[in-house]
Amino acid sequence: MASRRSRLINTFQQGIRWFHGSNIAQRQTMVEGLPLNYEVAGGGKKVALCMPGALEDFILSSNEYSILLAGTIQSDFGPQMKSLAGKNLTLVCWDPPGYGKSWPPPRQYSLDFLHRDAAIAALLMKTLKYDKYSLLGWSDGGISALILAAAYPQHVDKLVVWGANAYVSHGIRDINKWSQRMRAPLEAIYGTEYFKEAWEGWVDTLLHIYHEKGGDICKGDLAKITCSTLIIHGAKDPVAPLSHGQLVIMDEGKHNIHLRSPEEFNKIVYQFLFKE
Repeated sequence: MASRRSRLINTFQQGIRWFHGSNIAQRQTMVEGLPLNYEVAGGGKKVALCMPGALEDFILSSNEYSILLAGTIQSDFGPQMKSLAGKNLTLVCWDPPGYGKSWPPPRQYSLDFLHRDAAIAALLMKTLKYDKYSLLGWSDGGISALILAAAYPQHVDKLVVWGANAYVSHGIRDINKWSQRMRAPLEAIYGTEYFKEAWEGWVDTLLHIYHEKGGDICKGDLAKITCSTLIIHGAKDPVAPLSHGQLVIMDEGKHNIHLRSPEEFNKIVYQFLFKE
């Protein structure tokens, strides 16, 4: 198990290494009274917004849930900011409110928190004067990307999502059951208290959605999406089951397919974005 955990930590740190090894401009701006941290990479006329996940990247082993934490530009989109962005493609990636360097203030959870993320992301792109752009969304960021594409079809060119849930199907709340090695990366960023509060708030909100909305996170929004959409799915993803739908299957892919297999993943995304 120690070697497995070491690989999980290395995967988290891989995002940091990719991130710091690239030519990326770090910036901040205010949107709806919130300080938002974002990065811009590449110089192409085609633009895509990268939307990170939450504090949850479950990797299921035979004995336990091992948890590699996410939710930031550095941890979630390092390989894409380095190698997918370039002279033909500009990538904008943000830290959602309450995550990464968009914290403080703390993350606010409600039954529509992912819809709020979508609205704030759209306002961020408007503030940055991007009128037409594609969306790359992973996990919770994929859900917000689906919602954004449904709500603002006039601004979204193409949509790529992976590891996203349309409805609630999982949740593990007690971080005391995690190994210290799994908690360490995010505790180092957020501190033990805020990390615990943010994680419990996320899980409790999903449970409320399950009980009060029948588990519907964004199913009602999907029919409103009109842009070309690519769904990539890791066949071994324990977080978002195959029942959530897929178009491209990466047979050995798990939940973080864009970090574990960045070259294959980036190639698929690039070809889709530039396909006429």
